[in-house]
Parts: sequence; structure tokens; C-alpha cells
Amino acid sequence: QGQLVESGGGSVQAGDSLRLSCLASGLFFSRYDMGWFRQAPGMEREFVAAISWTGITTDYTDSVKGRFTISRDNAKNTVALQMNSLKPEDTAVYYCVADSRQRARPARNSNDYSKWGQGTQVTVSS
Repeated sequence: QGQLVESGGGSVQAGDSLRLSCLASGLFFSRYDMGWFRQAPGMEREFVAAISWTGITTDYTDSVKGRFTISRDNAKNTVALQMNSLKPEDTAVYYCVADSRQRARPARNSNDYSKWGQGTQVTVSS
């Protein structure tokens, strides 16, 4: 059925960096678009970043452009989110997601992702 397991969350100060990782199992990883969403308390789930199954195309929400980088390693079935210059508004639970439909461009709509991890907490204090 496929499983996604995130790791790397934690509590940091504003300006620090964190690297989130997501390990996929039970699915043909190299054929999936992968992405990250986040949800802060009392807020709707928000698209953060995505990478195509080829690894060629990436997409970011405006608030993280230039600070976050998504990457994938198909040999290791992992996708990572490098987060630099973290801000308190980045505080949220971060979810790894997977979409098997190999779109022309990875999706931004949460409904387009059929597989979700359990989430990892990122807390940024000022």
C-alpha cells in the first residue's frame, strides 16, 4: 500500500536550519511526484514544496522560495526538505506526500496526493 515516514523535525531558533527527510516504502518511489505540506494550529493545511517524479521540476510556495529546497534520492527512496533561515511563521506539522499520476507539473492541491506521512513537528521560536 505504501508508507511515508518523516523525520528531522524539532525546535529551533529563528534563523536556524533544519532538514526534513521522508522515507518511502512499499511503492514504486521513482514514479511518484513527492511533496511537503504543513499545517499550523488553527490553520488550513498548506502546500510547501513539490518535486516531480523525474526530479527535474520543483515548485515552492512563495513564502519559502529562496529559503527551502526540496530534493529526492530515488536510489534511497527518500525526499528531503532543507529549510534555511527559519522563521516563527514556519512553525507547523510538516507532512510528506506522494502522487502517482506523473503530472506535467507536481500538484499543489492536497487532494491530488493519495499518500501522506504521519507528520513531523517543526517549531521555530523568535
